[in-house]
Amino acid sequence: MRCRTYIIIFLFFIAATCGIEANGPIELPLTETPPRIDGKLDDPVWSTATCFGRFMSFKPDYGKPSSENTMVYACSDRENFYFAFRCFQKNTSQIKGAVTRRDNMGEDDWAAVCIDTFCDMQSAYGFLVNPLGIQGDGILDANGDLDASQDMVWYSKGTIDKEGYTVEIRIPFKSIRFPVKKEVKMGLWLVRNIVRTSENVCSPEIFPDKGALLSQFQPIIVRDMKYKRIAELLPAFTNSRARGREEGQWSAETRQTNFSLTGKLGLTPSLVLDAAYNPDFSQVEADAGQVDVNLRYALYYPEKRPFFLEGLEEFKFAGNTEDAPLYAVVHTRQIIDPVFGLKLTGKINRKNSLAAIVAVDEPLDSNGEAETGQPTFGILRFRHVLKKDAYIGGFYTGKDVSGLYNRVAGIDGRLRLSRFAVAEYHVLGSLSRDPADVENNTSTGHAVGLRYTYDSRNVLFDVGLQDISQHFRIDSGFLTRQGVTRLAAFGMYIFYPKSKFFQRIEPFYWSFHLLDKESSLVETFNLFTFRVKMPRSSMFRIDLMLANEVFAGERFETSGIGFRAESQISKHLSVYLYYRHRGSIYYDPDSPFPGRSNRVSLSLGYQPLEKFNTSLDLSYDDFFRKSDSQKEYDYTILRSRTTFQVNKYLFFRGIAEYNFFREKLFLDFLASFTYIPGTVVHIGYGSVREKLRWDEDIREYVSARRFLETRQAFFFKVSYLWRF
Repeated sequence: MRCRTYIIIFLFFIAATCGIEANGPIELPLTETPPRIDGKLDDPVWSTATCFGRFMSFKPDYGKPSSENTMVYACSDRENFYFAFRCFQKNTSQIKGAVTRRDNMGEDDWAAVCIDTFCDMQSAYGFLVNPLGIQGDGILDANGDLDASQDMVWYSKGTIDKEGYTVEIRIPFKSIRFPVKKEVKMGLWLVRNIVRTSENVCSPEIFPDKGALLSQFQPIIVRDMKYKRIAELLPAFTNSRARGREEGQWSAETRQTNFSLTGKLGLTPSLVLDAAYNPDFSQVEADAGQVDVNLRYALYYPEKRPFFLEGLEEFKFAGNTEDAPLYAVVHTRQIIDPVFGLKLTGKINRKNSLAAIVAVDEPLDSNGEAETGQPTFGILRFRHVLKKDAYIGGFYTGKDVSGLYNRVAGIDGRLRLSRFAVAEYHVLGSLSRDPADVENNTSTGHAVGLRYTYDSRNVLFDVGLQDISQHFRIDSGFLTRQGVTRLAAFGMYIFYPKSKFFQRIEPFYWSFHLLDKESSLVETFNLFTFRVKMPRSSMFRIDLMLANEVFAGERFETSGIGFRAESQISKHLSVYLYYRHRGSIYYDPDSPFPGRSNRVSLSLGYQPLEKFNTSLDLSYDDFFRKSDSQKEYDYTILRSRTTFQVNKYLFFRGIAEYNFFREKLFLDFLASFTYIPGTVVHIGYGSVREKLRWDEDIREYVSARRFLETRQAFFFKVSYLWRF
């Protein structure tokens, strides 16, 4: 064991070479003696690695010196990237880190490596590690937003010491896509999050007046990257048992056993084919309950199923604004339970990328009820890179079942107008055959969107126009309204006060103005907000809404007020609170009526130990008639989630959720072991309890004070990832 004195002397020696600030590409050293990934920076290779030591802030403000020093070392061999972070912290007791599940460390301190492997400024891989070595990863898009749905195989270790914390990372080239050349140019961005001060610092530094985020990455040269053709097999075995009560007695147990096989093959270094027979689409954790009464449109649930996650970011589209009716062109949860699936994702070459899905689905609707015929989905996405972060792309989506179909095709794109400004657009057309819709069995429709964004240090302005025809349909996407023309606008001015408590003051205005074509009525929503951001990831905002809404040919007043607050109060406790009071509509299509509603969300997170955390979430929604103040309903969901993370591989979790409206108590227990993404063992048990009892006299269930267990389910899942 090496002594701490030697390590400190060693770090000061290599620190003398830090502080690289280069305009041109930096060549990463090629090592023959890779480091041991143990979280200790005592390997000789770090003394010859490239060192980055000039970290500047981009949150809460741009270009300010970091409150804490950071040094990063980088090198490669023929099969891996290697990175080491030395994150100094004056008061190490305030370092926030937990031993938790993957991708659940966003509220911790963390260090991140972002690599644009094609240097095309369209997307980048993101690898995040907290002070205890827990990983988060995903794809960073051109706007700087991280999509954490994709899990990659890589290795990390973190340790906390008296100077701060250290992190070591190994990223196999086999886990990323890159062009095969003797000399590859990439973009590199190194980031550190400091919870105590609500700081994000980075190297190289970035500024909004220098254009697209990815265009400001540090160019690096990587030599002699060895390409190994990707070949993976992922067999999975799932067994479930369930039973429910019928006429007061437990029914016979229903057993279901599934075997699935998924394969991955690299056709080129950057283009990958996935194929799956009877793919495993089980979710380890059920979706959290949401208020599901008095809804104008269906609830949106994000994709969690492994087969769809890689390459999902490719299906994002341009020209859309916040809360626009066309939420997604491709929403893969519309594919309910495929029997067979094919997926092709990646780069054809440096300028062109492709994403395609073909799936044959079970004949089930979104509620799990049997349909006639077996749906077939075909989805194609193409993108061609222009200059900087600009691109032009195309879409095709299709769903066919029993002679009925929905097909959508169109284009979208993004154009860089200046260092501050971006324009986006999409134009989509649909052709559908469904006798229930129109007399001639077929219908056509369109969806068109335009957007302009101006982003600088102090001013953010965004305006967009969408037009969606009455008969536009997109069965593979997520669409909330048809037959509308919508103009949306957002404007914000950012103040940076010279105060240690108030970091940013952000008054903003957001609105949309919508023409409902069927009724020829106009609705409007105007939001006036005053928001303040503070240390410890704290935020407070006050909202004033002046609004109305068109439904079933009538216009209803929906103005109101609201506020939000959140804070990491201490290293162990976080809180989030939201309240809104506004005019509302009871969405009865035959006889709607106005009212007033209250909505409350409260979330408490408590982490007394590094390996133990618990959270409590409350959701409340009510509705009172405007005419006589009579309450139509109140809907409350209380959810508790407790996790004991034995180590980074194994955890035990319990969830209790009570739905007061439906008087149902859901209990779920899970033991989960994940060695790497794909190699997992899950054992779970779930039950539903209701306030019912069986009445033999009338032969039906009646209300009761005590809970009766009405459903039980047990499942076991094991899968193993073979990487050849």
